[in-house]
Order: sequence, then C-alpha cells, then structure tokens
Amino acid sequence: MRIAYLFLLCCLLSVQAFAQAAYRRVKARNGDGVETLLLRQGLSPGRYGAAFKQLNKKNLTRRHGLITGRTYLLPKRVATRKPPVLRTARRTSRPATAVPVVLSTKPISPAQLFGPRYAGTPAQSSSLRGAVYYLSSGHGGPDPGAIGKYGSYQLAEDEYAYDVTVRLARVLISHGALVYVMVQDPNDGIRDENVLPMDYDEVQYPQLRIPLSQVQRLRQRIAQVNKLHARHKGAYQRLLALHVDSRSEGQNIDVFFYHHASSATGLRLAKNIHRVFTSRYKRAQPNRPYSGNVSERGTLYEVRNSHAPAVFMELGNIRNQKDQRRFVVADNRQALANWICEGLIADYRGKQ
Repeated sequence: MRIAYLFLLCCLLSVQAFAQAAYRRVKARNGDGVETLLLRQGLSPGRYGAAFKQLNKKNLTRRHGLITGRTYLLPKRVATRKPPVLRTARRTSRPATAVPVVLSTKPISPAQLFGPRYAGTPAQSSSLRGAVYYLSSGHGGPDPGAIGKYGSYQLAEDEYAYDVTVRLARVLISHGALVYVMVQDPNDGIRDENVLPMDYDEVQYPQLRIPLSQVQRLRQRIAQVNKLHARHKGAYQRLLALHVDSRSEGQNIDVFFYHHASSATGLRLAKNIHRVFTSRYKRAQPNRPYSGNVSERGTLYEVRNSHAPAVFMELGNIRNQKDQRRFVVADNRQALANWICEGLIADYRGKQ
C-alpha cells in the first residue's frame, strides 16, 4: 500500500513538473511590472493579467509586483484576432494638390477630442486665463511617424504624441487657457490602454484632410496656426509641437526642447518647461541625472514659420525599451502633460 502511495505521489509531482515545463518562462527586468512584462511578450494585460498572477502568485510581492531577475511563467496564448499590422501608405505618381481638402468647417468638439471617460474638464484654477495655446502633435493621418517594436506590437509615434497632446489640452483648459489642438482624431479621445492601435483618420484643425507630403502637411498646419494668431492679436500666444524621436534601440534619451535662435520668448518658454522636468526627475528618479536640454533648431519648419513663439519637444526614443515605459503606461503620459503644463504656467506668470 505504501509503495502504491509513493508511486502515485511521484506521478502527481511529475505531472506538475510537466505542466510547468509547458509554459514559457521569462525573467523580470529592472523596472518591469506585470503589464510591461506581458506587453513585451505580446500578451494583453487585460486578457492575461489574472492568469499570470495566478500562475506566479508565489513569486509576486504583496502588491502583485515583480522581483527583478526572477523567472516567471507566461500564460498560454488563447486564439484571438491578430493585432492590426501597420501598412505604409503608398505614394502616388499624381502631383499632390496645394488646396486643402475640407471635410468640415466645424472643429471637433472638446467632448469628442477627450472621449466619454474624460469629457468633463473640471476647473482647477484661472492661472492661464488669457493665454492661447496651439498644440501640434507630430505626423498623423497617412503618416504614423516613427515606429517602435514592443514585443509583438508596433508603437506609432503619432498615437503617443497625440495622446500626450490631448491630455495636455485638457489640463490647460482646466487652468483657464484657450487651446487649439491642431491634429485631431474624431474617435480616439484620451486613452488609458498601454498599446495604442494605429489608425489613419486624424485631421488637421478645423477639419482638413492631412496631406501625405510632409512639406504640405506642415505648411497647412502652420497656415492655420498663423490665421488663428492673427485672430487673437495682442494675446499671449504659444505653439508647442510634440514629437517622439526615433534613434537606435540602445539609445535611452530624456525630453529635449528646441527653439528658434532669434526668439527670446521661445527660449524662455523652453527653459521654463525644462526647469520643471529637471526638478521632477530629481524627485522621481534621484539616482539618475536628467540629461535633457534646451537648444536652437531654427531649421524645424514649425519653429521657423510660426508667428507664435514656439517650442519643439522630443519626448523620448520610441525604439528604446526604457523610453517605451514613458509612453506605454498611461500615468506616465499624463505626468508628461502635467509637467509641461507646470512649465507653461511658470512662463505665463513671468510674461513681460
């Protein structure tokens, strides 16, 4: 009887060992959370998060965190539709028209821009009353911009720059500012997902079809900014262009700020935002120096041609794994928007 019991116990242990061996294993990296680890492996946190925590409950911290260097089991993938694959827009041989295609003369409403979850914009203060901002997120429409690989997913520059931009618009409005969002998506709103699906339905303010040609796209955008600038003549007006850089995968970069060499107001604006980022990084990451800086880039079209003083921002490298955490976590995107807003408030208070 005892021999039979031992045999049965060995069989059960063998089955358990075999079952664990059937799962893929992965080591947690420094800074990984359950969501970022799953996303890097091409698994949706919403779909696989609970199964992951159940599989690895003995190796998680009290708050369900990961331990750097420890090996974790990955849930088995359930058959589902594949994520959308990026298709590069084709260039046609026909000459692009210089006349903008108007889809509607009525701008997209703030409720549409922010989405149902963030439709309300509660007032926080009146510290930016009288200020006018033009927010220009990079690329859009037929051009997704730089592309980063995140596990089996693709991250598009225009989606992440846009999400930070609309978050920034909302917080600026809550402080009393008048805000024009120059690139608009009629159905995205502010999104809290980690991986933001790519689409091509963005339009330029008020509702103009975005040209494929980069030169025509920027001319069209700045023409609208300058037209609005003339309407608000005499007001404090600023343009912010938000982009995500694309460099080698191994290059981790901080947020950089560019201004026109002949614009003292643009330089002051860039320095005010830069000071906030430097201060915030010291609090959030005291052991890592902040290397982002302010410099001249008069060759940038938006900086060179905007009638409103302008700052061009690079928010990070979309191909670098450390920088990607700055984008794929919604709270980090909101932090970027909040820090930029702090710098804008400081600049407005010190206006001449």
